[in-house]
Amino acid sequence: MALGSATAGLAAMGMQAWAQNAVEIDVDAVTNTDHATDVLVVGGGMAGLFAAVKAHDAGAATMIVSKGRLGSSGLTPFGKGFFVFDPATETGSIDDFVATVSRSALGTNNAVYTRQLAEHSLARAAELRDWGFFDQTLANRPFMRPIEERGIPLLERVTITHLIKENGRIAGVAGFRLDAEETITIRAKSVILCTGAGGFKPNGFPLGDLTHDGTVMAYRIGAKVTGKEWNDGHMTRADHPAATYDSWGDMFERVPSTTGVEVHHDLGVDLNYRAYVLGNPVAGGPGSPPDAKVTEVAGGPVVPEEFQRRLDGPPGGDGPPPGAGEGGAPGGPPPGFSPGANVGGASAGMAIHKSEGLVPYDDRCASTIPGLYAAGDALGSHMAGGIYTQIGSSLAGSAVQGAIAGQAAAEFAAGVDAPVIPDARLAEITGEILAPLRREAGYGPAWVTQTLQGIMIPNFVLYIKKASMMTAALAYVEELRDHHAPMLRAANMHELRLAWETRNMILSAEMKLRASLFRTESRCSHYRLDYPEMDDENWRAWINIHRADDGTMELTKQPFGTWPEQG
Repeated sequence: MALGSATAGLAAMGMQAWAQNAVEIDVDAVTNTDHATDVLVVGGGMAGLFAAVKAHDAGAATMIVSKGRLGSSGLTPFGKGFFVFDPATETGSIDDFVATVSRSALGTNNAVYTRQLAEHSLARAAELRDWGFFDQTLANRPFMRPIEERGIPLLERVTITHLIKENGRIAGVAGFRLDAEETITIRAKSVILCTGAGGFKPNGFPLGDLTHDGTVMAYRIGAKVTGKEWNDGHMTRADHPAATYDSWGDMFERVPSTTGVEVHHDLGVDLNYRAYVLGNPVAGGPGSPPDAKVTEVAGGPVVPEEFQRRLDGPPGGDGPPPGAGEGGAPGGPPPGFSPGANVGGASAGMAIHKSEGLVPYDDRCASTIPGLYAAGDALGSHMAGGIYTQIGSSLAGSAVQGAIAGQAAAEFAAGVDAPVIPDARLAEITGEILAPLRREAGYGPAWVTQTLQGIMIPNFVLYIKKASMMTAALAYVEELRDHHAPMLRAANMHELRLAWETRNMILSAEMKLRASLFRTESRCSHYRLDYPEMDDENWRAWINIHRADDGTMELTKQPFGTWPEQG
C-alpha cells in the first residue's frame, strides 16, 4: 500500500487523537531561501571552525551552516583536553608516538592520520590560544573571533537533511530552519561534513543533538561509511545520569588545557563485560567504596599487557560518602548502585572518536564522492583506531583534520564550475523535507526513538554481542526502517527536526548491527561472546558500508593501511 493511501486509510478508520497530526503551521506557506558558495562547511564545532578558516584563507568563498550555535553544540563544549605533540618537551619522536598508538589500537588505526595529529597539533593549539580558547570555559566567543574577522557567513539553527549530488559529484545541501518556517538550499562546489558523531540520545552524555546526520546523508547518495562496529564506553554517574557524563568533574566549569603524549587503551567495553558477568556494574569497579574487594573476571575484551590498568576509578576518588547506602531510595541511584558509582551506556550509539564516519579516499579528508570531504568525528579516519589511545586527541584531531579538509576543499572548488541543480530535483527534495508536516496521521518521533532505544541500548545487544541477539535486534530495526520511519509525523519545525533525526538513528542502528555481525572476532571496543578472540588471519581490515544499487547495505573489507577507490 502506498504511503499516502495508508495514511488516508488510517484516518478514515477513526484514528485516535494520539495518532493524528495536529499541524501547527501552514505548510503551504513555508518559504525557501537559496544560497551559493564555493566551500560549504556543515557543522559548527572544532572541525567546522578550522575547515571554514582554512578554506577561506585558501581563497575560497566559504559558508558555515550549523544545526546549533557555533562552538556551543555537539561535543565541542565538553572536550577540555587538547593533545599537543611538542618536540621541545617530548622525550620520544613522532615515529615513537605513532608506533605506540598502533600497538594500543591493535592495528586498527590509520597511521597516516595518526601522524598528521602529531605533526599539526602544535600549530592548531597556537591558533586557538591566539583566539582565546584556552582562557574561558565556553567556546562560542573564541570561535566567533576568526569567523567575524574574515566575514565568513554563518547560518545557525539549520537542520540539513539532504546532500545533493549531480553529475557524479557534490552539488550542495538542503534543509530547514528551526526558528522560521523556511527551507534552505545551498549550492556549493565542495562540501565539508563536520557534523560530528552521534548516538541514540542516551542519558548521561551530551549527544542529544548528534544523530549521525552527516554520515547517513552521505550514505544515501553513495558514500562509503566505516567504523560502525566500534563502541564508545564513556560512563556516567548512577545517581545523576543526565547531569554529567562521568565522575571526573563538571565539564562546563573547566577551562581547556593541553596534554602531552599519554597513550592508553581506554573506554572500551571492560565495564560492560563486568556487568554482564557479575550482574552488578559497580562490583569492585569505578565508584565502589575504597575497601571494596575487586572481583576477578575471566575472559572479556583483550587489553595489551603494556596498557593494562586497574578499574579503580578516577584519580583521587574516594567512593561514596559514609552512610550513602546501596541505592534504591527516592531520588537516589537504582538498587544495587552506590551513589557516585559509574555505570556504562552513557554514550550508547557512538563509536570511538574518529573511528566511524565517511571512509577517507586519501590523506586529505576526501570521501569516496568527488567534492565531498569530512573531518573530525564525521570522518572515519581511524586516527586513534578502534579504541581510545591518546588523551586529548579528539579535540586536536578535529582541529587538525578540519584545517586539512578546508584547504583540500578550497583547491577542489577552484578547479570546477558552479553546480547546476535542476528545479525539479529541488522541488522533489523540498517535498521530502516537509513530508512529516503534511502527514495527517502517523508515529511521533519521540515514541519511535524510545522504541529504538529499547532495542539498541541494552548491554547484551550493543556492547556484549552475539549473533542471536544482534539478529533479533536487526529484525526490529528493519521494521522501524520499513514501516515506522516512512510514517513519522511532525506538527512544527522542531518536531520536523526530531523526525529526521529519528530516521538517521534508525539507519545508523542498522549499520552498527550489520557491521558487528560481519566482524566475526573481538578487537578493541568490539566484543563478541561467540567470537571472543582476535583473528588476525581474517580481520586485519576495516569494514566499509555502502548503499548497493538495490538499496540494501553492502559490507566489504578494506585491509589495514590501504585506501579505497573513489566513485
